[in-house]
Amino acid sequence: MGTLYLVATPIGNLEDMSPRALHVLRAAKLIAAEDTRHTQKLLTRFDIHTRRTSYYEHNKLHKLDDILAALAEGDVALVSDAGTPGINDPGYELVCAALASGFDVRPVPGPSAPIAALSVSGLPTDTFLYRGYLPHKSGDRRKFVEQIAGLPYTLIFLESPHRLAAALEDLLFILGDRPICVAREMTKMHEEFWRGRLSGAVEHFKSSEVRGEFTLVVGGQLSVISDQWTEERLLDAIKVELKQGKPAKEISATLARSSGWNRKDVYARVNQVK
Repeated sequence: MGTLYLVATPIGNLEDMSPRALHVLRAAKLIAAEDTRHTQKLLTRFDIHTRRTSYYEHNKLHKLDDILAALAEGDVALVSDAGTPGINDPGYELVCAALASGFDVRPVPGPSAPIAALSVSGLPTDTFLYRGYLPHKSGDRRKFVEQIAGLPYTLIFLESPHRLAAALEDLLFILGDRPICVAREMTKMHEEFWRGRLSGAVEHFKSSEVRGEFTLVVGGQLSVISDQWTEERLLDAIKVELKQGKPAKEISATLARSSGWNRKDVYARVNQVK
């Protein structure tokens, strides 16, 4: 009876491939890969000739029986295109199926984009929340972020280059002007870490040509705000904004950033004043 190994692979720099990962890939009876063509480049680089099979988002349930059968005969290594399998990549269902069938499941630790970005972000690392890719549409994205806006944890997201500018604008609108680290192309030739505040990130990435893979690390909601406005001051500011004809959503977002109040609470009071 074999063991299922979840083998982390480089997110860019092939020198990050660990000796143990190479040993496991060579010794396994089968490598289940998210993209066999992509993985073949890695295997060729390290002269590994283990048999491969595809295991990706759209066939992951159909392949379970085949991989479990292979586990009955020997070890199987699961790899994604980059980083740690199961972290925003196929793997969870296979792990559950292997455990339910009595197989041993073990990690071969290594690169992980969310952890790599967090570690160098300059933001708190003791508690954090990883939410993967942000929704594609702005409305869905704002609702998604609203659900976690009040949490004190450092927030980590993934984003593609063609949606980055819009995503940063939505994060600023919902979260306010929090600190952020934008990590681009980590461990690769054009690696970049931009640190500052969300308002600065919006301007920076709006005016520059955006390419590569992005990990966004955003500061959590401060648990104690010493200079939070009184309700009376907040209501006075709301009245001023309403006189200028601004919509409730815009007012609540703007004043939440200034006052230290939760955006939803500001929004409720805007409607109350109306």
